[in-house]
Amino acid sequence: MSKINLLDVFLWTTRRNKKDVVRMYQSLSPVMQLATGGKMLNFGYWTGSISEPIVAQENLCIEFAKLACLESAETAIDVGSGMAAPAIIWQKKFPDLNLYCVDINFSSLSLGYDGNKSLNSAATALPFSDNTADRIMALESSQHFRPFADFVSESRRVLKPSGILALALPVTLDKASILSLGMLNLTWSSEHYRLDWIRDVLKSGGFEIICEKLIGKSVYIPLADYYLQNRQTLQESILREYPAYVEKILHRSIQKMKKASKEGVIEYVLFKCRLARHDSMIESPAHKNPADIIPQTSAFD
Repeated sequence: MSKINLLDVFLWTTRRNKKDVVRMYQSLSPVMQLATGGKMLNFGYWTGSISEPIVAQENLCIEFAKLACLESAETAIDVGSGMAAPAIIWQKKFPDLNLYCVDINFSSLSLGYDGNKSLNSAATALPFSDNTADRIMALESSQHFRPFADFVSESRRVLKPSGILALALPVTLDKASILSLGMLNLTWSSEHYRLDWIRDVLKSGGFEIICEKLIGKSVYIPLADYYLQNRQTLQESILREYPAYVEKILHRSIQKMKKASKEGVIEYVLFKCRLARHDSMIESPAHKNPADIIPQTSAFD
């Protein structure tokens, strides 16, 4: 039976440095996989008649690809790619796309994607030359990037003048407080970035927001409903691998997530950004390819 070290839980919740983020995903990713039956770790986009998590997760990937205009891109970078399940979907849909996966967790990078395009690096130090990418994407990962402004700065550096920065992330709203978030203060193990703060950092970092879409009501509530309606079956799967307290905490956290979404405490936002006009005037080097890629060894060996 798998165990989760409670000291690690405390540290990754309060300290949240790069090592903590890696340990968190190594500990909690299997719980998500048991709950959804797949390798993707996003909450999903539950539109129309979608009632299964894997379908919702794939739907979010497709919606995100549309947001990022991947059909017209030559080179794209998926930052915080995890186990690369979204990247595999995008590569199949756009076979001519030159797609790189970047993640700080070396063990995730070894699972299923092209090893030559799987790069072990932090989001705040992207291993690419200036003006080399058409798209930089962070699908439900940038809530962990710290300092977030450094990621924005790196994206500005690496993107071509005509490039697009696309983000999908959970955020908090003005009503958010320690009291209103409740146990999510502990179980939502990421930076609790406020929506207006994210907007400000993007703009001050040299980007223009050309599309902003709030989809929280189609993310948190249907995901919670799925878990609550299927709890008995999901509970049995989780209890085969984890102690009972893990599922109890997950159950209470999901209930709180649904309540916080209904009360306007948390949201889920999609951003499509481009370089501000004065930055886009910079000439892009002709036919320049991503370079200066770091060795594919763990930063924590």
